[in-house]
Amino acid sequence: MSKLQLSVAVGDYDRMRPLVDGLVQIDGVDPQIMLLEPEEIFFRAFRHEDFDICELSLSSYSIQIATGTSPYIAVPVFPSRAFRHTSIYVRTDRIKSPADLKGRRVGVPEYQLTANIWVRMILEEDYGIRPADVTWVRGGYEQPGRVEKIGLNLPAGVVVEDVGPDDTISALLASGQLDAVIGPRAPSCFERGHPDVGYLFADPQQMAADWYRRTGLFPIMHTLGIRRSLADQHPWLPVAVFKAFERAKTIALSKLGDTSAAKVTLPFVEEQLRAARLLMGEDFWAYGLEPNRRVLTRFLQRHHAEGLSARLLTPEDVFHPASLELHKI
Repeated sequence: MSKLQLSVAVGDYDRMRPLVDGLVQIDGVDPQIMLLEPEEIFFRAFRHEDFDICELSLSSYSIQIATGTSPYIAVPVFPSRAFRHTSIYVRTDRIKSPADLKGRRVGVPEYQLTANIWVRMILEEDYGIRPADVTWVRGGYEQPGRVEKIGLNLPAGVVVEDVGPDDTISALLASGQLDAVIGPRAPSCFERGHPDVGYLFADPQQMAADWYRRTGLFPIMHTLGIRRSLADQHPWLPVAVFKAFERAKTIALSKLGDTSAAKVTLPFVEEQLRAARLLMGEDFWAYGLEPNRRVLTRFLQRHHAEGLSARLLTPEDVFHPASLELHKI
């Protein structure tokens, strides 16, 4: 039997490299792997269903799962996770604390991005800033014309405006027409060192570590989807995909821990790895449902509370059932 030739679109991460290099195989699959930016993957997947297997925004995917319109079914692989205290960029000449965000204009590339949901959770639960307390201004970071990938039906009182046809949220933050920007990337005015643009939190890494100690949550950003028609046609495929991505991640972490020579172009890697494990445990980037049940449940509850998912999802609703129960020896 010949292998399935399937398109696979993922980001260029160390945990994907063993699949790209052929060190790890997906059983029964000849993958045509494309390494793309998340924005391109998500736009093409949610607007045009371009890929057979691909990284998916957890938020956008949850919106479609809740309405029964998703062309993909996920397995509990989480290619991207991140603490999002670093995702709030403010005009430091007027925003000195989270309380100062009330009544302000805050730019977002898209309202429903997963990173933004985690940030809004932090702002509301820790600082009392509700989504209705802010005017949300939507647009491309650096290129005009970015649109929301998924149609939204937001609660009354939540105000979302679009930027002008030639505007970007980075330029509006730099000029002072926005008070803050929230999103998974840093706006270019921050990267260029604009004197009046900085992090909301002076030490976001310390804030995130303290938040993790209180909550035990390591936010999930992306999951991995398989075209639903393929999973229906080939019932063995979801488990084959999960196994391969789990093996690839295990290899990446093993290489990261090899102290003979740094595997990434960054000093203090082994110290950071040790610190992460002291804080979060040995398997800090776990795949699978059970190790992530709590973080998934919290996200899905927040997603529904914000009016983004039409019904309250459980973690079991989100993943292919075959990928939730694996054999043991």
